[in-house]
Amino acid sequence: MADSLIHAAAGAAGGTIAMTLTYPLIFLSTRAAVETKNEPKSTYQAVLDILKREGVLGLYSGLNSSLLGIAVTNFVYYYFYEHSRGIILKSRGGKGLSTPESMLAGMIAGSATTIISNPIWVVQTSQAVRTMDASSDSLDPKPATKKLGFRETIQNIIAKDGVKCVITLSTTTLAKTMTRAFWRGIGPALVLVMNPVLQYTVFEQLKNVLVARRTQKLRSAGVVAAVAVLSDWDFFFLGAISKLVATSLTYPYIVIKSRLQAGHASALKYKSSLDGLMTVIRTEGIAGLYKGISSKLVQSVLTAAILFASQRRLYEITKKAVAPVLKK
Repeated sequence: MADSLIHAAAGAAGGTIAMTLTYPLIFLSTRAAVETKNEPKSTYQAVLDILKREGVLGLYSGLNSSLLGIAVTNFVYYYFYEHSRGIILKSRGGKGLSTPESMLAGMIAGSATTIISNPIWVVQTSQAVRTMDASSDSLDPKPATKKLGFRETIQNIIAKDGVKCVITLSTTTLAKTMTRAFWRGIGPALVLVMNPVLQYTVFEQLKNVLVARRTQKLRSAGVVAAVAVLSDWDFFFLGAISKLVATSLTYPYIVIKSRLQAGHASALKYKSSLDGLMTVIRTEGIAGLYKGISSKLVQSVLTAAILFASQRRLYEITKKAVAPVLKK
């Protein structure tokens, strides 16, 4: 239990560091994913437009909710993943996880994380896209729509989605509407549980292969009892490769989830995640499912690489620091 909590705390801290360093790329990919025009802007042009209308701080709209979101997401994910992983390892007598077992641990952790953290990501997405309606052709460099803070965005979502309940004056109906508002996109978000499942499965298998090969080399060199230890750079690159694979395969659902969480008018008409995919293909073509993927891939790969490297180091530091306390 204590070990799972240390992993969770280290994951939350590592995710916060990674998110802070790469947030502008998240912001750009979110806006691109929500954009429904058939001729999307290039990343360079999108940056110029945002800088002109909103300034440098415009690239960090929604950062506060994102940091809260990533801290909660990573804490919950690492806790459930390491706890599940520990139970499975114990049942196997300490042997490494097989691919199905890695996927099972990932699905348990991912499902718990998605359900708990979805309201935070609804707020973050709403903040990130709030000023999109400001005309990029306007000579006025100031955005037409006021940016809102975390609490103000929550109030805005409640006010916006609560309007339809005013006629009935029903507290129960209002509560149900608010609940739906903060869990918009939960369907594709649950499908996207496969993203970290794929990521951690690829990571675990690549790590096992790398450790086995290096251990074999050490033993061939005469170090009989040696077991290879991976470096921070090994974790950095393994994290990058595993996230590249996962994001490339699941990105269309990221687009659907972003549009639903942003409260996009057309997206709210999707009957299901599959209907959303089909609608985008019909109205925007296959390319519509991959809007913003370039900045998302760069951000995801960098974030995962930084997270895997820093989480391991933070875990070791935290475990060493709390060891005297745990012994008491």
